[in-house]
Amino acid sequence: MLEGMQQQYDWIRAVRENLFAFLEDQSPRLLHETVPGFGRGTILRTHLHVVDSYNFWMGAFAFKKINEHRDIPVHEIERAEVKYVREKFAEVDELVQRFLSEYGDRWSEPIEQDESWQGYPKTATPLLLLTHTATHEFHHKGQIVSMARQLGCPPPADDRLGGLFT
Repeated sequence: MLEGMQQQYDWIRAVRENLFAFLEDQSPRLLHETVPGFGRGTILRTHLHVVDSYNFWMGAFAFKKINEHRDIPVHEIERAEVKYVREKFAEVDELVQRFLSEYGDRWSEPIEQDESWQGYPKTATPLLLLTHTATHEFHHKGQIVSMARQLGCPPPADDRLGGLFT
């Protein structure tokens, strides 16, 4: 099963790379322009929210360090460029590899938190955490490409499995 999960994450990274290639062709002004009603309001803020989610669920929750989790500071987000976002996702890639190594043979084993974390599930399996973070990323990818369209910069079509087929 580990091999299948690794392949799945490799595909997620390939689709993410297509999005990065598109974003690198856009002006910083566009990437920080507010689009009400979408994601976190801007393209880069939404993309960095995905980073925060991976760090929370696959890092803090999975490794029982919820007290240590901190979202990316707003002042860093407001001056971010695509290069910065790439660097943050490179850290996510390392985290996911650590997660896969740790839980690769225990996909259904519950990871249980103490009772003090109100509002968060007390128990989740590694498979659920991987599924949640991946679907969450694609949910926000849809918002990002919709924001770009609304701002007059339609992304290239990648309907066939996120651009994995050419």
